[in-house]
Amino acid sequence: MNSIGIDLHKKTISVCVKNQERKVLKRQTLFCGEPNQIVAFFGQWGPFQAVVEATASYEWLWQLLEPLAQRLVLAHPKKLRVIAESKNKSDKLDAEVLADFLALDMIPEAYRPTLRQRQHRSLVRQRCFVKKNLTRVRNKIRRVLSDYNADRRDLFTQAGLQYLREAKKKFSEVDRFVLQQLLTQWEYHRQQFQMVQRQLKTFASKASTKEKEIRAVLGSMPSVGPTTIEIVVSEIGDIERFRSQKRVVAYAGLAPGHRESAGHKKDLGITKEGSGLLRWALIQTAWRTVRCSLRWRWVYENLKKRRGSKRAIVAVARRLLTVMAALWRTGQRYRLDSGGPPGIPALAPAK
Repeated sequence: MNSIGIDLHKKTISVCVKNQERKVLKRQTLFCGEPNQIVAFFGQWGPFQAVVEATASYEWLWQLLEPLAQRLVLAHPKKLRVIAESKNKSDKLDAEVLADFLALDMIPEAYRPTLRQRQHRSLVRQRCFVKKNLTRVRNKIRRVLSDYNADRRDLFTQAGLQYLREAKKKFSEVDRFVLQQLLTQWEYHRQQFQMVQRQLKTFASKASTKEKEIRAVLGSMPSVGPTTIEIVVSEIGDIERFRSQKRVVAYAGLAPGHRESAGHKKDLGITKEGSGLLRWALIQTAWRTVRCSLRWRWVYENLKKRRGSKRAIVAVARRLLTVMAALWRTGQRYRLDSGGPPGIPALAPAK
């Protein structure tokens, strides 16, 4: 069976075809805007296997080639780069390296989310994007008001907006113009946020029984709200693809790095690989948890004494992720009376 390596770019794809003896049969550059020619080229090689790196825009090519290929492989770019750089090779073309490693069955495969997981991830990331825009505009509005000592805590409530309509009469003509544009943007982003929230709610209502159980299990943890649940479920996708808790932590980029040379070992910061959105959600959840749970606060304070506040909260986020992964695997609800030092209640008293 022929092996085809595909180096995908924005406008072109570089293709290298090798036979079972790893001899180059064909090198070709195809244009992404000509799908019929791409199908015709791949269709002439009979039974073949192909590999493409998991870049941001591989999905359209995958769907185009899936009916034609006997086997399609999604390569992990970073792991593949490590292997490629450790080998002596006569040709440095990426497509040939991919084809060569595919023929040798040495491709480190990446995870390809299901259609629902991709749609879920897209919706969650869109909500975060709209939320950032909304926050950015709100901050700019407050900045204009601060020049007149006119900012107030409840500015974006009904009473606050009524106050703003009266207060802006005292502003300069330029500032009134800027403020009006910002208020128009704020209203637009607010409507966009409400729309994406409704779409996510509709999307969640169509979830399978298993997915609904996962949401309920994660929601049983203290300070884990709907936003955190949506981010964790969409970014992780399927917990069964991780063989251990360490792999989940590494996927989130919360694993500490290490450097060792000549018998000397140095601890580095977290790797920050993977989804930045997932790390942000876990860190925010960690802060909420240490405020509402005395047991988690005890963990945080003990770590803080030795490692400082920043490293301590990252460590709490890392532990929270391992708890989430364990609950996800087992389907068990979080128990407030489990874990933590004896004599310390689970939750802080309500204020």
